[in-house]
Amino acid sequence: MTTDISEILETFDFLDDWEDRYKYLIDLGRELPELSSDERIDANKVRGCVSQVWLITNVKAGADGKSVLTFKGDSDALIVQGLVAIVTTLFNGKTAQEILDTDVESLFAKLGLQDHLTPQRSNGLRSMVGRIRTDAQNALAVA
Repeated sequence: MTTDISEILETFDFLDDWEDRYKYLIDLGRELPELSSDERIDANKVRGCVSQVWLITNVKAGADGKSVLTFKGDSDALIVQGLVAIVTTLFNGKTAQEILDTDVESLFAKLGLQDHLTPQRSNGLRSMVGRIRTDAQNALAVA
């Protein structure tokens, strides 16, 4: 996906209507590369999501020796797949500490997601972020 988080914020700000924002979310999700059936396994599922969500985390040492995390994700629901796109865009290429220091709630507030997602989708979004934070904590513990 070539969109960065600042572009997503600008587009959400530009779109006045939530119907258009939902369409944009779906478009973001469609930009994600599809996971293979080998990647859509139980070990990669995010618990706490009503829809099926798979998240794959890769950890590599950066030039400074700090753990840098990248993510691939997918969902079987279009809007949720868009949420996966936002979350992976936000965290891809960040160090474990940067991930833990990111004010996710502030970003979601800027996007207006809390007010326009069903409680189930909000819980799923929190589950995705929780999984990423756990992976970042584990990466720090190993480093």
